[in-house]
Amino acid sequence: MALLPPIIIDDVRPSTPAGFPAKAVAGQPVPVSAVLVADGHDLLGARVRWRRQGSRTWNVAPLVDDPARQRWVGTITPTEIGPHQLVVDAWTDRYRTWVHEIEVKVEAGVDVELELEEGARILEDLAPGAGRDGGRVVREAAAALRCRDDSLEVRLAAALSPQVADLVAGIPDTRRSSSPTKALWVDRPLAAHAAWYEMFPRSFGGFRGAMAHLDYIADLGFDVVYLPPIHPIGRTHRKGPNNTLVAGPDDPGSPWAIGAEEGGHDAIHPDLGTMEDFEAFVARAAELGLEVALDYALQCSPDHPWVNEHPEWFEIRPDGSIRYAENPPKKYQDIHPISFWPKEEADRVALWEACRDIVRHWMAHGIRTFRVDNPHTKPVAFWAWLIEDIHRTDPDVVFLAEAFTTPQMMAKLAEVGFTQSYTYFTWRHEPWELREYVTELTTEPLVDYMRPSFWPNTPDILDERLRYAPPSHFALRFVLAATLVPIYGIYSGYELVENVPASEHNTEYLDSEKYQIKERDWSDPPLAPLIRTVNEVRRRHPDVWALRDVRFHHSDNEQLLVYSRGHVARDLLLVVVNLDPHHAQETTVRLDLGALGLPPDQPYTVHDELGGGTWEWRGPDAYVRLDPAQGQVAHLFHVTLGGAPQP
Repeated sequence: MALLPPIIIDDVRPSTPAGFPAKAVAGQPVPVSAVLVADGHDLLGARVRWRRQGSRTWNVAPLVDDPARQRWVGTITPTEIGPHQLVVDAWTDRYRTWVHEIEVKVEAGVDVELELEEGARILEDLAPGAGRDGGRVVREAAAALRCRDDSLEVRLAAALSPQVADLVAGIPDTRRSSSPTKALWVDRPLAAHAAWYEMFPRSFGGFRGAMAHLDYIADLGFDVVYLPPIHPIGRTHRKGPNNTLVAGPDDPGSPWAIGAEEGGHDAIHPDLGTMEDFEAFVARAAELGLEVALDYALQCSPDHPWVNEHPEWFEIRPDGSIRYAENPPKKYQDIHPISFWPKEEADRVALWEACRDIVRHWMAHGIRTFRVDNPHTKPVAFWAWLIEDIHRTDPDVVFLAEAFTTPQMMAKLAEVGFTQSYTYFTWRHEPWELREYVTELTTEPLVDYMRPSFWPNTPDILDERLRYAPPSHFALRFVLAATLVPIYGIYSGYELVENVPASEHNTEYLDSEKYQIKERDWSDPPLAPLIRTVNEVRRRHPDVWALRDVRFHHSDNEQLLVYSRGHVARDLLLVVVNLDPHHAQETTVRLDLGALGLPPDQPYTVHDELGGGTWEWRGPDAYVRLDPAQGQVAHLFHVTLGGAPQP
């Protein structure tokens, strides 16, 4: 059994359950904390060291004791993307322990001549760590402690001076303890704060027509435009409109039924254009400040080239047929799942590498972000291998996991490397549900490695409460998605308030764009002004979007959800959302002023970034009222210190 160190360092965070890298963002502070356990009453010191993997130089930041949390806490700010290492060091702080002991003894009138010599030796030991000039000051203080010609007060004054205390603070004892090295993955900022917009290029006539729509998407303030699969679509068992089993000769089929005689995952559907057209689309998006995300769906239509070339990559049923995909009650007769564990190891290696090469193929054509379809139906081991392989050479690539499955699987996919994750937000409506779920996602342990993305709708999901719902319901759900977490997305048509279901028995839209080309009137989308304004607010206030920065506040009326982002010392937004889309609601909110940095007895100003009004508040309590009939579903207050300007 290994000998325990003199100081035990436990529960270092950020971390993940199985030791995969925790997540951070370049240029953004990362909270670091640990539990220190040591015998006796000596005071401790601690620090965190971090570096990019491969670097010879460690960065260092102090950790301080937080008695309220019973943890040592601090922050680091990595500046490079890619793999990092993180270590916590702890030691007995001999200087501070000596200061405490000698002050107590002096006050008690005890002779401290021996303690003065002990202090001199401690300072001499620490002097080399204070640098050349600082070391000289520390050694002079040690000499002063030994100068018996001076009074005790003079001798102590030199050693207890703030200058000496600052110089030796954080110098680790050579007998320190260190934690095991933790892994930290640092992403680019767009990986942690982004607004996504999903569109089907075929409904715009292909890439050339879709390119014209990019100006509209950019004008609304989105960061990422996401395309469903753009590959050839199989003809065998092709689905017709509204997921019917028989398709007509002109029905385009589902883009997720990938593969036909024109090619597989590395090909483009001829109706969408050429590779040159696709690259022009990506280039135009970049000119407008948009990044293109591509769907990565590892499945095949019966006509995919792999079906004939590699039957060993599929599950063969007893009757000789290949199993098709099912998600009861939904059936996908036009899709064959891939079997990721073929009987022969060589077949597995070939399959996994072929799947990896699809990603690299599209990376070579300008794609750095992938939305991954149903990753929970593929082995976690595959994703851990694939993402690590891609990130080894291209650490900026982003992977969004579309895994509406068990919480454990969603968390595990995030842990092994997925950059972002779809969530259950779509089905969280009640105020207690929202508070509970958002708190779970924004606190440890999940916040260390899972980045939630909130989508109020997808091509598959018209939530029950949005069926036949008024624009106000779509508006309030949008505000929640865009302000509760830093990453959110909508599927096109949301701003048009598309609310008619295919039936009362599933979540499909009537005339779903998944199975047919959909023409829309884009001349006056009802929710476009709200979307544009909220995205502008998100960009004007970049310092409030750390995932951990959301805090809920009390409301006398449960239909009004109240939460804040940020702190007044940096930047502060206060959000009030009426969860009732049909009726006006009013309440008295009660803010946690201390947590927000607001004084209890001085005025502060709230300016509504949505409605435009400005008010002066004082103290924790304030009255608010929101009436959907007047177009008021939310307040998005910018909070500043001081009174409101007089008209």
